[in-house]
Amino acid sequence: MKRPIAAAVGYIVFMAATGAQAADPPTAASEDDAAGDLTSEAERARNDRVTRLDAVITTGTRSAKAVDKIPGAITLVSSAEVSRTLALTDDATAVLARSVPGYAESSQAMSNTGETLRGRIPLRLFDGIPQGSPLREGTRNGTFTDMGVVERVEVINGPSAAEGIGAAGGIINYISKSAVNEGNEFTFGTRYSTQLEDDSSIYKVGLTWAHKRDDFDMYLAGTRVDRGMTWDANGRRIGMHPSGSLADSTSDNLFAKFGYNFGESGYQRIQLTLSTFELVGKDNYIQEIGSGDRSIGVTDTSIRGGYPGSFTPFNDFSQGQLKYTHADFLGGTLTVDAYKASQAMRYLASITEDKQDPAIAPLGTLIDQSEINSQKKGFRSSWSKSDIFGVAGLELQAGLDLVEDTAEQNLALTNRTWVPPIDYSSWAPYVQLSWDVGPVTISGGLRQENGKLDVDTWQSIWWNNRVTVDGGSLDYQTNLPNLGAIWRFADGWSAFGSWGKGFTLPNVGIALRNINTPGHSVAEVTDLQAIIVENKELGLTWRGQRAALSGSVYRSSSDFGATLSIDPRTRDYVLNRAPVEIEGVEVTGEFRFAEDLRGTMVYAKSLGYTSFTAGGPLNKKMGVSDINPPKLVTSLTWDYSDSGNVTLGQTTLLSRAINEGSTAFEQTKGYTLWDLEMNYDTGRYGRFSVGVENLTDKFYILSLSQIDGYRNYFAGRGRVFSVGYSYTF
Repeated sequence: MKRPIAAAVGYIVFMAATGAQAADPPTAASEDDAAGDLTSEAERARNDRVTRLDAVITTGTRSAKAVDKIPGAITLVSSAEVSRTLALTDDATAVLARSVPGYAESSQAMSNTGETLRGRIPLRLFDGIPQGSPLREGTRNGTFTDMGVVERVEVINGPSAAEGIGAAGGIINYISKSAVNEGNEFTFGTRYSTQLEDDSSIYKVGLTWAHKRDDFDMYLAGTRVDRGMTWDANGRRIGMHPSGSLADSTSDNLFAKFGYNFGESGYQRIQLTLSTFELVGKDNYIQEIGSGDRSIGVTDTSIRGGYPGSFTPFNDFSQGQLKYTHADFLGGTLTVDAYKASQAMRYLASITEDKQDPAIAPLGTLIDQSEINSQKKGFRSSWSKSDIFGVAGLELQAGLDLVEDTAEQNLALTNRTWVPPIDYSSWAPYVQLSWDVGPVTISGGLRQENGKLDVDTWQSIWWNNRVTVDGGSLDYQTNLPNLGAIWRFADGWSAFGSWGKGFTLPNVGIALRNINTPGHSVAEVTDLQAIIVENKELGLTWRGQRAALSGSVYRSSSDFGATLSIDPRTRDYVLNRAPVEIEGVEVTGEFRFAEDLRGTMVYAKSLGYTSFTAGGPLNKKMGVSDINPPKLVTSLTWDYSDSGNVTLGQTTLLSRAINEGSTAFEQTKGYTLWDLEMNYDTGRYGRFSVGVENLTDKFYILSLSQIDGYRNYFAGRGRVFSVGYSYTF
């Protein structure tokens, strides 16, 4: 990262110094303490006022800010919603599919292929640290920690440049738990799930220790999960996903967070967070292809067995973060953090055409496994100050982000390079202003992304004709402005409008590994050009004593976007670069029928358009690989006592047919699922939960499986019974 950043740093320091004379009295609470208090406030708002608009988030703003002062579509997945989903399943992305309007159907696998946000790949963060890499998107970055350590999830719907590269579809930030009560607090938790079929049991056990004493706090957690197989509603084992299954696996998660407040009035805080997560397949089963003809309806299944000499698939994520906060630095709040992360993903063994090499084994006999490894390190800084320049309600935020990301993909059994090492480094200064003028909040800012992509010379594998591709570098420099306003025009009513740009890279690894003709160099591969997404959005919100309703319409476009299609020969994904335009509508609502009975609703519909041919009109509708069918999610919760509640939930994906009369015709059949979850807190003897996923034991085919891809014809899970217990002492 040898970049001329001195000017950017000097500018930030200058801006900080010019505003130092107009400081507000800082608060002594740390960012994490504030987040814990705000989560409680959000829960009270949910129960007492049927709204979460009073909550405060940090994602996208990099400092605590009230939701009703952010001009954009924000989804806050509360601790209660996370717990409810965990009572049904340990699927890490299921809570997003149920709670976030624009989030696609859960794949119910370790792979999150097709799980887009508003038709584009979102940036997934864990306490602000990127999970996975846009350099080689391996669709495994949705399973990186145990959801039991997650306090809440903050979602920015739509393209955003706030957190850097990768947020073409938006930002999903998982916020970890912290110690909030004085003294020691231990929690033992366990859960058992079964489908009442052979080898369908799931066992989970975990222990946490929260400690807070004076200025020191600590949160430690350890979890072990052992999973059996999954079955569909017809009593048939679901096939092992070639990109990674949760079934027949174990996972271990260790998490530690240490914090210390110091200095005058405790305005300063240092915090260290460490996390390691490993999910490993047990290799007891291999996939058996079904009918191969979707009109017959015999889905892929699993049989006992394995590939001799193969390795177990895994997800291995570890990271560390050191954060420093000063609540009275030059009259404002300074936050600086540095992180380092290592992420490795190994896929199931397979015999596919694109992995063959006659120099190693006769064609059609070579077994191999793909493995992606990435490492990243970064530095993020933010300084914010209210009433800057002596103007009441005017807030300045400025900072500088540095990142270095490296990724590669190998064929593990034969030690071949499939995607060469790719290195991306960037520096990005940004400045943001927000002005509260009575009932109106106006915000705007600019982030400048300065990136460099480096790839060494390498030779492609036999399938791509063993061509030599000359290495090289590509520079990316992009200005990413944003502008928005929110108007609280009447009691309980507000409206917003926003415009902004986001930046990401295409799936660089796919673009590189598909080169199969000589004479190419990295600098000349047009598919490596950046994806710049422009987003426009309007929204309206109403909240009353018993109900709340909000909705938004949006349009996001990219002149040189990216979509996925299926190669008719390999059945694998192919990256297509062409203009893309996506438009959609999202609606969320809550209603309290009585003091102890409330309902919720989420609806989302998106349409995406690209071209059939290079330079052609945008008359091709984007399919389920990019954009899911419309969905409707509802729930009804009855608080039958002060200690217990019952929630009945319903998820509907609607049927859809697109591109009729063309070679891109696609038809998906919708379905409706019901879930039931019950909780009871005995107080002295602990908390019990019972969950039933797919209550009616409905047989259905996952939407992404309804298109003809590589070994992807999967039914969804049948009925699952779960019983949980936790005890705090």
